[in-house]
Amino acid sequence: MLYQAYELQRSLLSSASNWASIGAQLLNNPALPMGYFGGGPAVASALQVFAHLYEDRGKPEFNIPDVELDGKSWPVAEEVVLEKPFGSLRHFRREGLPEDAPRLMIVAPMSGHYASLLRGTVARMVDHQDVWITDWADAKMVPLETGHFDLDDYIDYLIEFLTFIGKNTHVLAVCQPAVPAFAAAAIMGKEDHPYRPATLAMMGGPIDTRASPTSVNDLAMERPLSWFRNNVIASVPFNHPGAGRQVYPGFLQLAGFISMNLESHMMSHYEMFKYLNVGDQESAEATKKFYDEYLSVCDMTAEFYLQTIEHVFQRHTLPKGEFVHRGTPIDPHAIKDTALLAIEGEKDDISGIGQTRAALDLAEKLPERMKKYHLARDVGHYGIFNGSKWRKRTAPVVEEWIRANPGKVK
Repeated sequence: MLYQAYELQRSLLSSASNWASIGAQLLNNPALPMGYFGGGPAVASALQVFAHLYEDRGKPEFNIPDVELDGKSWPVAEEVVLEKPFGSLRHFRREGLPEDAPRLMIVAPMSGHYASLLRGTVARMVDHQDVWITDWADAKMVPLETGHFDLDDYIDYLIEFLTFIGKNTHVLAVCQPAVPAFAAAAIMGKEDHPYRPATLAMMGGPIDTRASPTSVNDLAMERPLSWFRNNVIASVPFNHPGAGRQVYPGFLQLAGFISMNLESHMMSHYEMFKYLNVGDQESAEATKKFYDEYLSVCDMTAEFYLQTIEHVFQRHTLPKGEFVHRGTPIDPHAIKDTALLAIEGEKDDISGIGQTRAALDLAEKLPERMKKYHLARDVGHYGIFNGSKWRKRTAPVVEEWIRANPGKVK
């Protein structure tokens, strides 16, 4: 009933959004005098904010047509090179990139948002790297007969993607996928896999959430796994291709993130209202673009979500040496030649300081010269991988690490 109630509310608000948009257009029409008198401009601005907040949103496009480099614009080619039921591998390469440029696979989080949330990450790294990104599917769009998708499957996808890209590929795991990416590197290292990653950079990842627990970690620890199974798991309604699939709905994840910074989100929309009211369309558009992405959410399969809660946030099986893949224990000591970079945000309220750095301690057999820690000053969780500080401060650290460790697989 939870999902059905949400769909009904979304339908009602979508209709209201359409009417609000029409009202705003009428009030902003220069041929109609009513928008010039009394509270006309304020009402029009309020209607625009409401219409934008509740409009229907699908999967956003990456939309990276070109990049600016050394004062020149370089076109960027984008294509899906490998497609699987629960995710595809998307390739970005700019024109003029050297043939021997490092290959980089960015692992996007499966945490309620689409991979396009990392648009800024891709746009910056495509300057000097041949870039791929994991583009995870919305679980409600995957037919039930396709089967399930859990943590084991996630790790298998990463190994298959790395094998497809080729030898000495570098990996950048953003947030949640730090755990499965670390596991994949350990599995491939133990097998002496020819396509094991040359480097693995983990950004704001919950390797060991016992270090500097945040409110997100506390919430996961306060309730037993059965509470999550009984209260936040829902069946996909029949108006979607994945009808009947058990999922953790993206709208619940979004509600949780918004509630953590409710005042900030309210102020952002109030500021957008003020920009619109004085005719500052450029400033208002910047806020709109952010929320177009932030409010676009997708569902996770129930099995993947519950296993993540259990193993990452409650039992801490990876740092305890109890994490398994297909029944076989994950051995961090097997990471012997994949250089590790741990990046954390000084003001991260999702993954606390020390949670990602724990990966460096787990890989005891890896030489110290192949380990590096970077604290991104004055940034929160989102700022680790997006925004001006990411582009100017953190991305160069990742690129320097990639070039210092080109890989040893012949």
